[in-house]
Amino acid sequence: MTDARTAIALAHREEWARVVASLAKRFGDLDIAEDAAAEAFAIAVERWPADGVPANPGAWLTLTANRKAIDRIRREQARADKHREALMIADDTQLEPLGAIDDDRLRLIFTCCHPALSMEARMALTLRLVGGLTVPEIARGFLVQEGTIGRRITRAKAKIAAARIPYRVPAPDDLPARVSGVLAVLYLVFNEGYLATGADTDPVRADLTAEAIRLTRLVHALLPDDGEATGLLALMLLTEARRPARVGSNGELVPLAEQDRAAWDASLIAEGHRLVRERLEAGVAPGRYQLLAAINAVHTDAPDASDTDWTQVVALYDQLVRLDPSPIVSLNRAIAVAEVDGPAVGLALVDALAHDPALAGYHAFHATQAELLRRLERPTEARDAYDRAIALAGNTAEVGYLSRRRDQLDRLG
Repeated sequence: MTDARTAIALAHREEWARVVASLAKRFGDLDIAEDAAAEAFAIAVERWPADGVPANPGAWLTLTANRKAIDRIRREQARADKHREALMIADDTQLEPLGAIDDDRLRLIFTCCHPALSMEARMALTLRLVGGLTVPEIARGFLVQEGTIGRRITRAKAKIAAARIPYRVPAPDDLPARVSGVLAVLYLVFNEGYLATGADTDPVRADLTAEAIRLTRLVHALLPDDGEATGLLALMLLTEARRPARVGSNGELVPLAEQDRAAWDASLIAEGHRLVRERLEAGVAPGRYQLLAAINAVHTDAPDASDTDWTQVVALYDQLVRLDPSPIVSLNRAIAVAEVDGPAVGLALVDALAHDPALAGYHAFHATQAELLRRLERPTEARDAYDRAIALAGNTAEVGYLSRRRDQLDRLG
């Protein structure tokens, strides 16, 4: 019984996307693909403990799901095409080679992350159809009602059908932009886990970061030569490696400089560094995720915070600003510059960004101001900046840390 349950859980992680993708290609309907896959796994839960785990779980699940899908189409004659049904029945016992299935999964990912869908819909659809998460699991992850997630998924599938969004890998000319959209979805999922925005949830959501890493590994495996897919995976691994040290026993966020580096996950760091080196050796100009991964590699390479090569960090941010001149990248560059040239220089760069409306409601901007003002011994201004940051921060661990830093100023007078 235990072995069967373990096998079902493993099959769900490894085979869900394959089964859904195979059915989506064959039947051209995401609803049918999702429902039939779910039925196949439900049957496995009933039969595998009694009958034993099949030699090829993925093939068993795919075949069972195909039969369930055909049964449904037979019941819904209005949705059936008799010629297509005949082809399906004739091919019922055939299983596609691994390469074709991998192509199907890639098609499924691009369909779920199509730019015609809202970002919220893309995330929900990807987690459901590619990740295999249930609607309640997705709802808990993003702190919204189950009905809201269900409606997002339903509307997204309806839009795909109504707009006749093709179930295919984009043409070579469109591929870079579309891959970028897929990676953006996965990075948003990871970031929600890395620093959860809700006040009533754990400050760090390991379930979401783990799922984002799993799906990014899938994209990397399917597109091994894509530098940005490699870069995003490296970035996630190097960031996730620090998770055990990011929140203290008091529930407060622990800044990078104060973290216990012995608690970092050495295996994730080694893998992340290997991927960063792999991209450097490719001799191709790095993209945004590759540069962010390289910055994190510098941080995780330092045995102590005082050993950090901040000059190299600034140089990497200089490259990143040219690729992505966003105010948040400029803010992070200013933080690095402050470590090289001092807090006064860093604060001048931060203050120069104050006019940008994108930063007015960004708590990290005000927190950065507060820390630099603190270092410059300007407590009154620092206290005001802490207050602004605390009012905007939604993460409980971050609020705890910022509040303590502000209160220390009060005690110092």
